[in-house]
Amino acid sequence: MLTRKFHTLVLGSGAAGLSAALRLKAEGVGDVAIVTEGLQMGTSINTGSDKQTYYKLGLCGRDADSPHALAESLMGSSAHGDIALVEAVTSVRAFANLVNLGVPFPRNTYGEFAGYKTDHDPLRRATSCGPYTSREMCRALIREIGVRNIPVFERRIAVKLITMDGRAAGVLAVNFDESGENFFEFYMAENVVFAVGGPGGLYSCSVYPAVHTGAIGLALQAGVEACSLPESQYGLASTKFRWNVSGTYMQVLPRFISTGADGNEPKEFLREYFATAGEMNSMVFLKGYQWPFDTRKLPDGSSLVDILVYQETAVRGRRVWLDFRNNPADFDFHELSDDAKTYLEKSNAAFGTPLERLLKMNPGAVALYREHGIDLAREMLEIAVCSQHNNGGLAGNIWYESTNIPHLFPIGEVNGSHGVTRPGGSALNAGQAGAFRCAEFIANAYMDRTLDEAGAQAAAEAACAGLRALAETPAPRSWREERREFQTRMSTYAAHIRSREKVTEAARAAWEQFHRLEKSGVQGKTPRDTAEALRNLQLAYAHGVYLDAIAFQLQSGVGSRGSGMVMDPAGKHIHPKLGPEWRFQPENEDFRKKQLITMAEKGSRWIDCRPIPEADDWFENVWAEFRTKKIYEVK
Repeated sequence: MLTRKFHTLVLGSGAAGLSAALRLKAEGVGDVAIVTEGLQMGTSINTGSDKQTYYKLGLCGRDADSPHALAESLMGSSAHGDIALVEAVTSVRAFANLVNLGVPFPRNTYGEFAGYKTDHDPLRRATSCGPYTSREMCRALIREIGVRNIPVFERRIAVKLITMDGRAAGVLAVNFDESGENFFEFYMAENVVFAVGGPGGLYSCSVYPAVHTGAIGLALQAGVEACSLPESQYGLASTKFRWNVSGTYMQVLPRFISTGADGNEPKEFLREYFATAGEMNSMVFLKGYQWPFDTRKLPDGSSLVDILVYQETAVRGRRVWLDFRNNPADFDFHELSDDAKTYLEKSNAAFGTPLERLLKMNPGAVALYREHGIDLAREMLEIAVCSQHNNGGLAGNIWYESTNIPHLFPIGEVNGSHGVTRPGGSALNAGQAGAFRCAEFIANAYMDRTLDEAGAQAAAEAACAGLRALAETPAPRSWREERREFQTRMSTYAAHIRSREKVTEAARAAWEQFHRLEKSGVQGKTPRDTAEALRNLQLAYAHGVYLDAIAFQLQSGVGSRGSGMVMDPAGKHIHPKLGPEWRFQPENEDFRKKQLITMAEKGSRWIDCRPIPEADDWFENVWAEFRTKKIYEVK
């Protein structure tokens, strides 16, 4: 086993991890390194939407905004007010840093950064530089990583988070280009910035890029506290090329077509559930603003569209497509809602076909699919309801340090700061805020080397010995078969349609699979196969923890909230033309001010959400606490 030592290790190379490495350098932490599967891998550089949103404090026009007002929007439901305030305050600093690095956010003649409203947003705080906002961020950050000569170790897969004496001590990884003794590598570190992204590898029906799997299971196996794990987002996405069909894709009003599994027997299936074609098209338009599946938008809101798509695909076994070449049957601009008509008219797009409207309002959204072999002028776009984002994750404090494992800093999507109703685009801001905050804290509170290196080395060698034994024993099943099993389980029982009894049974089956995997061999035909099989260990463990947390939440009586609809035969009927099985349990609003805390193998519990703090802002007092570094004393 090869050992490398650094002061601070950044695990992951998405927008959050890259930014953290740069901020650490800027704060004077010189001995920094990045370990990653690849700079071109992961969600940030491979994902987006019609115009991918970055959410921040309003910086244009006459809208009155403030950090506290933004914090109220970020806090939403089941989120902490102090962390929301941190993300609100840091948003301007983090956003300006990206602009200064060359990310092309649009601004007017006077330098104002124009904005628009996104979901759960009362003001026009959202901005975008097109479908690939996070990719543009990554490219700018990667350029700067090169300028700053920060070492990057690519083609590594982390297989164990090493802890000792109750603190983080580094990461055990495998180099999938090597075999034998050089296969395992230990990256010893005083601090670990854990920027591994969301749980993309847990679902079969997913809009996460196929190259991204996530690694929250490493932290869960190490006993790191998690929060709000059941709170994920699901929404309509294309499946041939994984991409959210939000925003303009819906606002141009495409036809929704259902076909048989072989692509035959096409029909427009939405129309029968609406009184008029105008009502149907207006609801589709709303899906652009209200893209995530949201139980508050049932039974009379836009999330009915998601349910109808799910019924066609998952229940009836058919396929669903968007057709941008033709208008829906009986289409009439004059029958649209006032909001839809006004939007299309102001966008100079109240004409033609869905494709012509899309080319007028957002030509990049058409070009994006063409770049990936899909010509919307010639073919329909297959879609499904997919897993998109985990609003929960690991629990961190206001400096993004783990709440129970010192020297571990979960940032980006793996940090569960969002709660239930995050505004669209706030995740990109949260990742940048986390990067700034953890780097500042490390530079001011954790510069001294306090790690027992001999103890850390011994802990890593013990972990390596156990994993090496697995890696040298042939696997009874391929890693792909094992992964399909837990991905199918998660998409069937832990997505947007949930049942207390079925989730409980799924959790039992999940732990059976994990315990079988930890006892069987994982050796594959190539080092990469073995690495993927080792990765299955933390993924399988994670899906057991997620299912346990969802089961606990359902048993607590939270009901339906966010993107999780709880089926209940005695509940509220979704639509008179849907069968009697389509009833759901209403939300218990008492839980909106509580947050679910989960520790693997120790269970879950509810805690009260902290309010937005009313801090002392008298300048002389703030200055004194800043000079003496009292602000870094975590309360």
